[in-house]
Amino acid sequence: MGTNRRFARYAWGVVLLNIGVIIWGAFVRATGSGAGCGDDWPLCQGEVIPRPESIETVIEFSHRVTSGLALLAVVVLLIWAFRAFARGSVVRKGAVASMVFIILEALIGAALVLLEYVAFNVSVGRAIWMSGHLINTFLLMAALTLTAWWGQGRQPLRLHNQGTVGWSLLAAFAGMLVLGVSGAITALGDTLVLTGGISPAENVLVATLVELRIFHPLIAFVVGALVGLAAWVAIKQRPGRTTYRLGRLVVALYIGQLLVGSLNVALKAPVWLQMVHLAITTVIWILLVLFAAAALATDELAPRQNTPAAASPERKTAAARST
Repeated sequence: MGTNRRFARYAWGVVLLNIGVIIWGAFVRATGSGAGCGDDWPLCQGEVIPRPESIETVIEFSHRVTSGLALLAVVVLLIWAFRAFARGSVVRKGAVASMVFIILEALIGAALVLLEYVAFNVSVGRAIWMSGHLINTFLLMAALTLTAWWGQGRQPLRLHNQGTVGWSLLAAFAGMLVLGVSGAITALGDTLVLTGGISPAENVLVATLVELRIFHPLIAFVVGALVGLAAWVAIKQRPGRTTYRLGRLVVALYIGQLLVGSLNVALKAPVWLQMVHLAITTVIWILLVLFAAAALATDELAPRQNTPAAASPERKTAAARST
């Protein structure tokens, strides 16, 4: 499989850029600045470059600018992948997937603005769209991460016939998506109550969001068990330096995230800690993707197919007799 160091470095840069966009998006939501540009999209307050009439406008406009830069960065990534790698390369496929998901990301963001599911809007539709936004963001980060990983010359994945390793990783990924959705809904409730000042007694949906908060930490512990199980199974069945290090790192960071989540609850979700919490979640997701890529790589299975025959006593005896 081909490798291109400059491409790989650029691809990892795109990953970092998108992490920054995600964190800044959390700041926009947590501060209730999503309506800073009004209901115009892609314009802001009807202008290409709006007048900074309020801090909310500055925050929202800066988020749109960084999101636009991220889109352009993925366009360059796609073009570069097609120029640097041969037809059928997984790097090309990863870049195409990244392009698809970042376009969906932009469309979902536009829909949130045009439907006015921003600032302190209280509606079931907003919760649903935010959940979809979170899932697409995770898929985008997975595609970008794999593109950078494969751009370094790493082996492609093999998803079928992976046995316990494959099923345990699938459960961990599904759990992370469920956890992410529950986190998005919890964060929405925090924004409406703590930043928007909307009392649960005044709105049934807000009251429901507050009541659902207890499920997020419970889901976090269950998903933690799934992630730990996937790491243990993969390390045992697919031993290797990369798998071992990534598995231990994922589990350690997840434990740290549980502590950060507890602190977030204790301090009543300050904006800066919400951003830290989301940043760590994003990094855990990326590490889990890398861990799966290492454990399910095609070259991880090759030694197990060849070693038994090479080490077989019968073959050694036959070879000795023939000489």
